[in-house]
Amino acid sequence: MHPTVVEVSGYIPAVVIPVATAIQLVSLLRSGTTAGVNWMSWFLFGVANIGLYIYTEKYTSIQSITGLLGSAALDFAIVAVVLCERRSPPAEDLPTPH
Repeated sequence: MHPTVVEVSGYIPAVVIPVATAIQLVSLLRSGTTAGVNWMSWFLFGVANIGLYIYTEKYTSIQSITGLLGSAALDFAIVAVVLCERRSPPAEDLPTPH
């Protein structure tokens, strides 16, 4: 396959994967609820992205950095949001000021 096709093809997952992950993160932050979001799945996606980054051995490739490491950072951000939300008490349980 022509090197240009391979190079351009690398940008598709480098853009799509982080954007799809960012959509989930933004949705979580806007809705204020993590119901139905499994933190362990997102954690494993993050670990897998790091593993794939190492496996590809393209450490300076912008496609690998954004598509894999950038996505992994967003995966772990989702995990943090989910775990922080589940540790905090529901709003109805908080004391109201008098």
